[in-house]
Amino acid sequence: MNFDEIIDRRGTHNVKWDEMQAIYGVSPDDGLAMWVADMDFAAPDCVREAIHNQANHGVMGYFGNDGPYRDAICWWMENRHGWSVDPKSIFTTHGLVNGTALCVDAFTNVGDGVVLFTPVYHAFARVIRAAGRNVVECQLVNNNGRYEYDFDAYDAQMTGSERMVILCSPHNPGGRVWSKAELEAVAAFAKRHNLILVSDEIHHDLIMPGHTHIPMTKIDGIEDRLVMMTATTKTFNIAGSHSGNVIIADPDLRAKFAARMAALGLSPNSFGLFMAMAAYSPEGAAWVDELCIYLDGNRRLFDEGVNAIPGVKSMALESTYLAWVDFEGTGMTRDEFTSRVQTAAKIAPNHGPSFGLGGENFLRFNLATPRSRIEDAVGRLKAAFSDLQ
Repeated sequence: MNFDEIIDRRGTHNVKWDEMQAIYGVSPDDGLAMWVADMDFAAPDCVREAIHNQANHGVMGYFGNDGPYRDAICWWMENRHGWSVDPKSIFTTHGLVNGTALCVDAFTNVGDGVVLFTPVYHAFARVIRAAGRNVVECQLVNNNGRYEYDFDAYDAQMTGSERMVILCSPHNPGGRVWSKAELEAVAAFAKRHNLILVSDEIHHDLIMPGHTHIPMTKIDGIEDRLVMMTATTKTFNIAGSHSGNVIIADPDLRAKFAARMAALGLSPNSFGLFMAMAAYSPEGAAWVDELCIYLDGNRRLFDEGVNAIPGVKSMALESTYLAWVDFEGTGMTRDEFTSRVQTAAKIAPNHGPSFGLGGENFLRFNLATPRSRIEDAVGRLKAAFSDLQ
C-alpha cells in the first residue's frame, strides 16, 4: 500500500474536505483538513475488490446468510485481540454512534444520568442529550500530558441517578491505551454504582508500536453489565459504510437490546457486511500492520515539530491517529491560538471544548494523511507561532 499517495478528495461529497470551509473558514484549495476522524488513504485492495465484485454482479438485493460475516468478526477478534466471541452475541448497527444511541435507548430512561470520562469523543454527549438523558462529566486528570482517572472524585460526583457509563478504549482524543489496572478500576466503578458499562473500542486496531490494547471483556466479573462496541470502519477507512457491531455476552442485556433493534426495524447495509468480511482477513491484517507503522512515523514527525513550538505540547500518542495538542503554555486565549491555526496556518482541526470538560485549551489534529501533508502542517504551525520561537 502506498500511503504516500495524494488522493484528491475535494468535490467527492466527503465531510472532511468539502465542508471545512463552511465550518472552519479554511478553503480546501489551499488549506489542510485535519479534523474529521477518517483517513486520506484508500481502503485495502481486498475491501475494494469486494465492492467491485458486488457492483459487477449488478443486483443489489437484501443480504442473507450472515454466518460468514459473523465468522469473520470472530476470527478477527480471536486472532488480533485474543477475544473469543460467541457469534450469537453480535448485533450489527449503522456505525457506533448509532450503536451508542441504541444502548442509551435500550438500557436507560429519560432523565437518567450517563457518565463520560471527559474530554472524550463528542458524539457521545450529543446522542445522550438528544435522547433526553443527562451527561455526567467525570473529568480525566491531565498528569503531565498523560490522562489518568480519579475515582475518588468520580465516586463523590455520583447522585444515584446514573444508569450507564461509556468508556472510550483506546481513548479519543487523548490516545491512551488503558492498562489492565485502569480497566479494572473502571469496571469496579461501574459495579459500585450499578452502571451498565458500554466500552467503545472502535480504535482498538490502531495501536502504536510498543503498546497493547486489552479488550474490556477480558476484565473479570463484569459480563452481566458489559456491552462491547467494535467496527471495521476506523481500522480500514470505510466509515461511509456506516456499519458497526454491538457485542453483548449477557443474555438478559442481549434480549433488551434485541427488542429495541426489532422495534426500530433496523437491519444492516449489505455493502458494509461485504466490506467487513473482506477486511477481517489475513490480507486486511497485513494492511493494518503496515498502516500502524506508517501512522507511527507520522506521529513522530508531527510531535517533534509541534513540541518545538514554545508553549505547545502534543500528548504522547499510544493509539489512534488523532493528535491532541495543548496550547495552554502559549498564554494565548482559545480564540487567539485557534485563529492562528485556522487563519494563519490554514489548517482545520477539531476544537477542544466539543470534547467536554478538560478540552478547553486543546485542538485535535488528524494525522492519517500522506506524510508530505504532515510535513506541510508542521511548517505551517511553526510559521503561525514563529513569534514565540
